[in-house]
Amino acid sequence: SALPHFSDFTEMMRALGYPRIISMENFHTPNFRLVSEVLLWLVKRYEPHSDIPGDVDTEQDRVFFIKAVAQFMATKAHIKLNTKRLYQADGYAVKELLKVTSVLYGAMNTQGGQRAELPEEDSTKFKFDLGSKIADLKAARQLASEITSKGAVLYDLLGKEVELREARTESIARPLEINEAEKVMKIAISSVLDEVQKTKDMLNNVALDEASLEAKIEKRKLELERSQKRLQTLQSVRPAFMDEYEKIEKQLEKQYSTYLEKFRNLTYMEQLLDDQRRTEQEMFE
Repeated sequence: SALPHFSDFTEMMRALGYPRIISMENFHTPNFRLVSEVLLWLVKRYEPHSDIPGDVDTEQDRVFFIKAVAQFMATKAHIKLNTKRLYQADGYAVKELLKVTSVLYGAMNTQGGQRAELPEEDSTKFKFDLGSKIADLKAARQLASEITSKGAVLYDLLGKEVELREARTESIARPLEINEAEKVMKIAISSVLDEVQKTKDMLNNVALDEASLEAKIEKRKLELERSQKRLQTLQSVRPAFMDEYEKIEKQLEKQYSTYLEKFRNLTYMEQLLDDQRRTEQEMFE
């Protein structure tokens, strides 16, 4: 069912500057390697700096690749791809690839590009970046929303301008009283002085905390030095029972050697006894 569109697909890919020649025989059987190369190439045409990995050696890599490409096309170009058909990598995958190539081909024609009549080296030089267009669109939408919100705030403020104008006119017309102004200034100065004193107290507390921490650090250092010296002393002292322990260890080695010898002899004698009993039993029978 994808074959009637195949000629359009090959023509669009050639016009877009795809370096390889694609034929109908390539998709008679599933060809995931070719589909992945085409998808990665198309993604690079949209976004040259995209970081989609091109590993498709394992099944998990192929699934991850298809999902990443579908998500990229959905977010960057608003193209919805059927991941199941892409994974089939046959004629049905060409239909999904046509969705992407059609947009790219239309963008090329809009910007004044030409089709297969152009030499191949000229078509490979054709560059367009829809990613920047989408970024501009997002920026425009954000600015539009900001303009709307700012306009609403400005409208509310202008609605209060009548009351504010009267209050402002009344305040300007009121005569300036020196005593009242002096009182307000004294209150403000007192408040600032209180804030300054609070800041100084906080700085003093910080200095006290710093001194306390330094004293604790010095105390810990002295304890660490004493512990290290004690450890070195304990490592250099030989335990009182060590001589007896080494003597008994040597005796144990001798006893073990004697035990092994007797065990081997006993085993050998038991084997001889078993052989003798077996021989007697055979003679008796």
